[in-house]
Amino acid sequence: MTQRPIIGVIGCNKMLEGEPAQTVKSRYIAGIAEFADGIPLIIPSLGRAEDAPAIIAQLDGLLLTGATSNIEPQHFGGLGGRGPRDPHRDTTSLSLIMAAQAAGVPVIGICRGLQEINVALGGTIIDQRDGEISGFGHHAADDADLEGMFGHTHNVDVAPGSLLGEITGARSLSVNSVHYQHIGQLGDGLRVEATAEDGVVEAISSRDGRSIFAVQWHPEWRPAERPHDLAFWRHVGVLTRQPRVLG
Repeated sequence: MTQRPIIGVIGCNKMLEGEPAQTVKSRYIAGIAEFADGIPLIIPSLGRAEDAPAIIAQLDGLLLTGATSNIEPQHFGGLGGRGPRDPHRDTTSLSLIMAAQAAGVPVIGICRGLQEINVALGGTIIDQRDGEISGFGHHAADDADLEGMFGHTHNVDVAPGSLLGEITGARSLSVNSVHYQHIGQLGDGLRVEATAEDGVVEAISSRDGRSIFAVQWHPEWRPAERPHDLAFWRHVGVLTRQPRVLG
């Protein structure tokens, strides 16, 4: 392992200037480079599952970012589902998660990334727009600008004895909320780190506390303004510097 960990960051398929492109928002890159003191390496979502072990072999950690796309429901036994979709990202992310688990490389998830981890480990996703939950909305109005979208916040309860509680020193956090979908059934080997007041899972980790750490909110959005989001990135630095633990 290098002195500064190499952390792969998954890309999304987007149209740019009339042609397909791989994109990663710079705030994720900054989170790694500035706050986790890592070296970010963008991984294109080509949908080539067979490449996953070779990619993971080069990394000290894997970051699965948020995205505007949703996981196709075929991956978790769901029906219908809402777009937009990015099937090549689905294939890439799910295969990278499994390869990382086999190689002992930690996986960090943000928003869609948390959902991808849950699906890869046998869990399910539900959509609040389908009336599956009651309570407050987890996303700002559709016409909100960027400031309004990330200014939409709510409190989460941190689970007693959780990793999140240990690294933040808090029992309750105010987090931004920019998602329509969330965990239904929890995946195998995962534990709940935090929940919203309506029961929506807001953070998860692996039961060993070392191989998976993921949140439903966006800690990469101006983390210097919130101590708990700075703690998230510092912990990413800790996780990706640890010796590999093979499962």
